[in-house]
Amino acid sequence: MQTEGTALITGAGTGIGRGIAIAFSAQGMRVALVGRTRETLEETAQCCEGETLILESSVNDRDRLAAVVAETIEKLGPISILVNNAGMNTRERNLADMPPDQWDQVIDVNLTGAYNGFKAVLPCFREQGDGLVINISSMAGKSAGTVGGVAYSASKHGMGSLTQSINAEFREEGIRATCIYPGEVDTPILDKRPVPVSADKRAAALQPEDIAAAALMAANLPDRAIVEEITIFPRRRVSS
Repeated sequence: MQTEGTALITGAGTGIGRGIAIAFSAQGMRVALVGRTRETLEETAQCCEGETLILESSVNDRDRLAAVVAETIEKLGPISILVNNAGMNTRERNLADMPPDQWDQVIDVNLTGAYNGFKAVLPCFREQGDGLVINISSMAGKSAGTVGGVAYSASKHGMGSLTQSINAEFREEGIRATCIYPGEVDTPILDKRPVPVSADKRAAALQPEDIAAAALMAANLPDRAIVEEITIFPRRRVSS
């Protein structure tokens, strides 16, 4: 069981990241909240119980992430769980109209950012012989399509491969990884869809606390067990 130590959560200012931070803190974990906007991180911290630490960083800044990990360990203790949640998408999503720089940006944040997060915590995990990585992917990481778009789908497929690679390479050292594949979740990323999501469809979406419950399930398992994938999606259709 991991929910007694420190969790470092990227993209913790809103949406799924905030939901996971609230849920983990309610279980008694200390939470390090990582994101680019201090104001939203402070709002998340106000919703959490117990010790929190606000750390401004982008996941594509490797030097800053290394400093974030060091400060987390110094102030909150060894990191038990890394949640790679930070992600983004663009309005131009199809192969025909996505500019190359936007492809680079999405891959850099969503996929390379998760790699950067893992590499930053790996020395800590190896030293303690224990650690759980929770990668927040998407149903677009199971089946590509025009809703998520080419770069987003590619990045989320890649997070699944990263998860499998972590387990293949580090499981004997006590380091485990879980990839969660949510369907539509009522978060600010829905606002960036090229076709607006209606209020009725939005009401059918999952809530951040639903994804947090899945993350908690993985975190609460004994360390002899690995749940490599969790797929969770709304009962009602959100995408047309």
